[in-house]
Amino acid sequence: MAKEKKLVEAITSMEEDFAQWYTDVVKKAELIDYASVKGCMVIKPAGYAIWENIQHELDRRFKETGVENVYLPMFIPESLLQKEKDHVEGFAPEVAWVTHGGLEPLQERICVRPTSETLFCDFYANDIHSYRDLPKVYNQWCSVVRWEKTTRPFLRSREFLWQEGHTAHATAEEAEERTIQMLNVYADFCEEVLAIPVIRGRKTDKEKFAGAEATYTIEALMHDGKALQSGTSHNFGDGFARAFNIQYADKDNTLKYVHQTSWGFSTRMIGGLIMVHGDNSGLVLPPRIAPVQVMVIPIRQQQEGVLEKAREVMDALKAAGLRVKLDDSEKSPGWKFAEQEMRGIPLRIELGPKDIEAGQAVIVRRDTREKIAVPIAELAAKIPEVLETMQKEMLERARAHRDAHTYTATTKEEFQDIANSKPGFIKAMWCGCQECEDAIKEELAVTSRCMPFDGEKIADTCIYCGKPAKKLVYWGKAY
Repeated sequence: MAKEKKLVEAITSMEEDFAQWYTDVVKKAELIDYASVKGCMVIKPAGYAIWENIQHELDRRFKETGVENVYLPMFIPESLLQKEKDHVEGFAPEVAWVTHGGLEPLQERICVRPTSETLFCDFYANDIHSYRDLPKVYNQWCSVVRWEKTTRPFLRSREFLWQEGHTAHATAEEAEERTIQMLNVYADFCEEVLAIPVIRGRKTDKEKFAGAEATYTIEALMHDGKALQSGTSHNFGDGFARAFNIQYADKDNTLKYVHQTSWGFSTRMIGGLIMVHGDNSGLVLPPRIAPVQVMVIPIRQQQEGVLEKAREVMDALKAAGLRVKLDDSEKSPGWKFAEQEMRGIPLRIELGPKDIEAGQAVIVRRDTREKIAVPIAELAAKIPEVLETMQKEMLERARAHRDAHTYTATTKEEFQDIANSKPGFIKAMWCGCQECEDAIKEELAVTSRCMPFDGEKIADTCIYCGKPAKKLVYWGKAY
């Protein structure tokens, strides 16, 4: 019983302590455990199953755009990493180094990949010769290591899982088109599958990826009003190509440098799922990403015919293409309900002797707790409808929450008041000078999240210095 109690005991209220609530959820929903290496995590089956669904659906979407998967080594020689100056400076504080092979010191330090731009560039320099070799549209699913000082499960760990796409193109126009295309793949996936609304836009030069010409991002707002960078896509221009001498013979027989892109999406979005949709009972998973969509819970299962009918219902739902489990453990129904809620399973089916006698079952939505009595014969048809309604309404609620916590500031005083008292996004105009961006971060503890693509203009002057404004920026505190 002690183990059961641990699973369903009350978690810290998100209103009381959001950070502790988050930690309680990831632990008690059994998504992760802590590893013996500080800052690393064991992703348990319930957590990894979510990542598998993310991986499966994103991979399918990637391949629809012509992406092919490859795998490159996890080790990068120091001399290779040093080839692109801005890139190595950007990652230097987070690099983990291998200095020995067995008992022997290495002649050259090797870093454990924090990202794979230099590896792909070294590969492309030997693999690309002619315009006929282009484009290269590759992606790899792997882990990377960044020696973070402050860590939190899923959101920031020293090793994490992700995918990283690396492409090479003949022209700047093709590279820019691919960069935006992949950002839109991420945005559509977040909204359609994770039910997380995002803002699409460009990062400022201060916030762009080290070595990139331009970085594009999707930004999501968590329940506590902090932003989460949810996916990025980078246009490298020909900067890496020049550093690594990646050239191709064009149709006119002249040598030209390729133009490259890179784009990534990681397990931090499992943290985003938790913080956008979760509540004080635990996880709330959108149906399209949930590893288990329906939990069948028999009531008074010891009575004759109850378990048999529950298994019959489970089999019928599986045949209808749903992801279903049956909880036929000896725990009480109350424990089972609490476990199902903690794990975020979208629907449960309550089925007892009286229900069977009446020829019906009760389905309960995880997000709203709504109970719906449905004839047993109609469950396989009704449940997909309910799941689709849940998916849609979860996105609508998340969007309504984001919009209700997005504020507009046209004066410095108004900006400061919002930043100090109202968690969320702040829309304000900016002159384009990094000095102002630095001052806003220093004084108000908010950072630029992105310059949205819609180009909205809400004032003529910069929120900080009063000079003519160039861009609307979404500002906010972030994870």
